Amino acid sequence: MSIGLTLLAEVDRAHERLSGPATGCILRREYEQFERREYVRLAQISVAHLYNLRRSARYRNQAAVYEPTRPTAIAIGERRRPNPQGRPGFLRVDTVHQGDWDGAKGVYHINAVDAVTQWQVVGCVSQISERYLIPVLGAVLEQFPFVVLGFHADNGSEYINHRVAELLNKLQAEFTKSRACRSQDNALVEGKNGAVIRKLIGYGHIPGEHAEALQKFYVQFLNPYLNFHRPCGFATVRFDARGKRWRRYPLEDYQTPYEKLKSLPEATRQLKPGMSWAKLGQIAGQMSDTQWAGRMHAAKARLLRQCKLPYPVPPVFG
Repeated sequence: MSIGLTLLAEVDRAHERLSGPATGCILRREYEQFERREYVRLAQISVAHLYNLRRSARYRNQAAVYEPTRPTAIAIGERRRPNPQGRPGFLRVDTVHQGDWDGAKGVYHINAVDAVTQWQVVGCVSQISERYLIPVLGAVLEQFPFVVLGFHADNGSEYINHRVAELLNKLQAEFTKSRACRSQDNALVEGKNGAVIRKLIGYGHIPGEHAEALQKFYVQFLNPYLNFHRPCGFATVRFDARGKRWRRYPLEDYQTPYEKLKSLPEATRQLKPGMSWAKLGQIAGQMSDTQWAGRMHAAKARLLRQCKLPYPVPPVFG
């Protein structure tokens, strides 16, 4: 059966190892339709026996294919975890899709979170092609009050492309991407996907035609709420005697991203040209946290009515 194993391995390599029934059909066609006499025995093989042959050590030796490592098609971004060293401006970025309905794509949320201050800016696009993504991504980066020093994303093609690289080159920001088998590299923004976007917007389908209205809602209401009125937990990391890392979130360390930014040493040097603490303080002091949350939820209810989408029972504010 060694000749048969060699032929089977050859067929599997050529067709990239199809299912047993599909492979059996090919073997029969090789003998019956194309009159290749060497397939006479394989043409009669059962699917069960075919799988038995594939599990044999002799078959694995015949079918093994060794290839050198192929370079990535787009050598953009350095595959490593960013190292902010306590400085604001190193962003973690991810995309959240708002579901499909009857073959129609929903909107895409662009979620960007600073690694140190947890300053968060959310944007929305109808499609993640470069034509739609680049202008909104530029608007997202513009909303950060500090200089953007780094941009970290997973390996999605919406970010790993030359247009995004050009945008970051203009900002002189480093471009990094997640490493293989390192799920923690982009954990911060992925946590915010659930705790913020899914919690406030939900999972239901929102048609792409409403992306512009959502973008305006984010800029005017949601993003100010997240950064000036929604406290975040900041971990205190300790190591025990065995070197195991423990994270604690003391109550006194809960701050809004604005408060965290202001508490950083030399934070003033990190602000963008034209930005000042007076401008930021004016936004923070317009309303109380609960008042702004009520304003944000009222705007969201209006938005969802405009989009003709269901809205859950609104929260009660005192």
